[in-house]
Amino acid sequence: MNDVHLGHKARKRFGQNFLNDPYIIDSIVAAINPLPGQNLVEIGPGLGAITEPVGRLVDKFTVIELDRDLAQRLRVHPELKDKLEIREGDAMRQDFGELVKPNTKLRIFGNLPYNISTPLMFHIFEYHDKVQDMHFMLQKEVVNRLAAGPGRKAYGRLSVMAQYYCRVTPVLEVPPEAFTPPPKVDSAIVRLTPYEVIPYPTTSLKWLDRVCREGFGQRRKTVRNCYKKLFTVEQLEALGVNPALRPENLTLEQFVDMANWLDANYQHPEQ
Repeated sequence: MNDVHLGHKARKRFGQNFLNDPYIIDSIVAAINPLPGQNLVEIGPGLGAITEPVGRLVDKFTVIELDRDLAQRLRVHPELKDKLEIREGDAMRQDFGELVKPNTKLRIFGNLPYNISTPLMFHIFEYHDKVQDMHFMLQKEVVNRLAAGPGRKAYGRLSVMAQYYCRVTPVLEVPPEAFTPPPKVDSAIVRLTPYEVIPYPTTSLKWLDRVCREGFGQRRKTVRNCYKKLFTVEQLEALGVNPALRPENLTLEQFVDMANWLDANYQHPEQ
């Protein structure tokens, strides 16, 4: 794998750290379990550490790469050039809907640059009904936030919004030594599996986002004080929400109940 790094220096502005530990790479590919005929999309293939072994298992897949030099490198890659549809550009601007093929949902994977990982996941959640699953390498702390439940320090807006759309399964921890250059943080792989039918749907994502932002933006306050502009104590109690708790103790269902009540009783949230 080492010759892969020749001629390409990791670029800080793209948040590039390249995976080069064969055992970790095998474990990630096994977790993704790519099969021929599936609609696979890799975000940020980089130097191809995951792209190459995936390419050995399937005939065709799509990659989205922002770095022009790396996209060009893939275009002439002896093993991959005939297998890849290369989308050169920013995954944040990608319409994932146009990558869907008849009867095959997207299987998205990638080592997400830490500086855009959260907004990129929010962007992909918009296409949740078109996605079979996602496998992302992220900072371990972000994976902890995705998976955290109520009452945990890591529980926050990202936990609620990810768990609203997906089943969240941490898969594998990845130490800094598995990369060149080694990042200053631990990484982990997470599997996000969108629900076929969202178990606890909201009538307004805008209100759900608003109650999450207000709640988790003021962690030290009680629910009563956090939401005093939106709810009376009696209204909260009628929804089964204890006004004396802190917002980090509320469940996903309670946030959805609050959002749905606001949607029924107010016009729409101010941004």
